[in-house]
Amino acid sequence: METKSLIVPSVQEIVKEPLTRVPERYIRPHHDRPILSTITPLPQLPVIDLSILMSQDLNLKEPELHKLHSACKEWGFFQLINHGVSTSLVENVKIGAKEFYNLPIEEKLKFSQKEGDVEGYGQAFVMSEEQKLDWADMFFLVTLPPNKRKPHLFPKLPLPFRDHLETYSEVLKNLAIQIIDIMANALKVDTKEIRELFGEATQSTRINYYPPCPQPELVIGLNSHSDGGGLTILLQGNEVEGLQIKKDGFWIPVKPLPNAFIINLGDMLEILTNGIYPSIEHRAMVDLNKERISIATFYSPGWEAILRPASTLVTPKTPALFKTISVKEFYMGYLGGELSGKSYLDSLRIQNEDQKHS
Repeated sequence: METKSLIVPSVQEIVKEPLTRVPERYIRPHHDRPILSTITPLPQLPVIDLSILMSQDLNLKEPELHKLHSACKEWGFFQLINHGVSTSLVENVKIGAKEFYNLPIEEKLKFSQKEGDVEGYGQAFVMSEEQKLDWADMFFLVTLPPNKRKPHLFPKLPLPFRDHLETYSEVLKNLAIQIIDIMANALKVDTKEIRELFGEATQSTRINYYPPCPQPELVIGLNSHSDGGGLTILLQGNEVEGLQIKKDGFWIPVKPLPNAFIINLGDMLEILTNGIYPSIEHRAMVDLNKERISIATFYSPGWEAILRPASTLVTPKTPALFKTISVKEFYMGYLGGELSGKSYLDSLRIQNEDQKHS
């Protein structure tokens, strides 16, 4: 995936020196700093039980489907329990991610991003020398289909991590398809139509590392953004929390449940559902004393696919809200700027006559 992102230093290396102050390039202006919701009690993400959604008993299944539909509409995020992915596989992937970041820097640099490419070890969305940087390192790679993998990335991962990630990628692909099929049911859209809109879907994985920070209140681990792709399945890599989502103008910290995945919808799914299921802004905070690791797996329409709202959801009463655009063109726009809220998706909205005059 091409990008004009600049190469920047590893934060994990920066914190190896005893730091009392954060380097200037990471300090956020006041309006950007972490301000949390003061609502009490804090609202919690909806929890969806996949085993109930797969049940043959309609009396159980229907209410859960309704719950999923409102979670997607109101939150764009939910926690998924009883998802059927083996605990030992999940643990092995967490261990592999941690071990990757524990490698000596010389080893990690073998996976470095090459100029103009977002894949690899480094940072993304860095467009200028003046831009404030995230307090994080990342390792981003395309995992499926296998023919889209970069030869210097996935095939070179240390064993057994490579094998575990191989299995995990396949299992999560099937889980993503299952979830998207259920969403189609909730929207009363033929699953075949949604699958066709995805085309030969792609999957990519981003392993995030957020080092401890001496002044966590001045920095952001990952700037506020909505995900560009289809469906994101997030695995919390250790016990340290940091994810926050924007709800009704407030930032709400997410408390991950044990053995759950956090699922969120990306911009492409907002387009496919004609705005019914919105993508939601979220960001990551960092901790004073502890590192945080997270593993995000993105399931998205294939490069050759054309993004447009599902025809079932476009009617005279509900006209298409988004322009038709190829996935390739979408990525060029999304990766071509700083990560900033939903600004790129907003540029694709169709301004109809009523909106223009209101």
